[in-house]
Amino acid sequence: MKEYSKTYYLSAGECNPQGELPLPLLVNKVIDVATMHANEWGVGYERLIADNHAWVLARVTVEMERYPRVNENYTLTTWIEDYNRMFSQRNMQITDEHGATLGYVRTIWMVIDLTTRQSADISQLSYIRDNINDRPCPIAPLGKLRPVTEGRVVEHTFGYAECDFNRHVNTVRYLELFMNQYEMDYFDSHFIRRMEIAFIKETHYGVKAQIKSCEEAADVTRMCVAVDGEEHVRARFTFAQR
Repeated sequence: MKEYSKTYYLSAGECNPQGELPLPLLVNKVIDVATMHANEWGVGYERLIADNHAWVLARVTVEMERYPRVNENYTLTTWIEDYNRMFSQRNMQITDEHGATLGYVRTIWMVIDLTTRQSADISQLSYIRDNINDRPCPIAPLGKLRPVTEGRVVEHTFGYAECDFNRHVNTVRYLELFMNQYEMDYFDSHFIRRMEIAFIKETHYGVKAQIKSCEEAADVTRMCVAVDGEEHVRARFTFAQR
């Protein structure tokens, strides 16, 4: 079980306006497949909650050649690259129904204590140590994301439907907010080639935040979610022309 795969079918109701798998849905599937793999090892939610612990996503890097299209089957295959006391590094490959590679994902996970909200030591989890896979992941890890100190600012108050089981804002909702800062015409001519996101601090229901964005280079935008001047999430989107 060093690798785990799951195949999905992309229906029309799941597509974005360009008839493709939306990035937020892809990341949601990444979380699902990681959870399924952990469950296969007996270290999923049911096991960790017994110790009042839970897995949380800390960083995600997605790099795509193209996205699955409507009525296509696509497969996510995941494996553990490495781990240390604080983090587990999990990778994924996305392939089409013919086995061709569509892209790769790098994720970093941590375990938190649900009472203290602090990270827990995972260095003693033998299942990770015993199942590290030397399979390469060809995309670069998440790069350094600098603070957003200038550019466009949009106010947003987080509501009930934007929070998940851990009672903080959902990963997918952050991505949707960032993507909504672009016009639809831009997505008609460009696609997200690479996305990097780092979660720094939890954001909760009812919080008033600022969605900040600035151009880092041509077709590269750096963004953040800030609350009272403190950045909770940082991200970078790199686009390519269709």
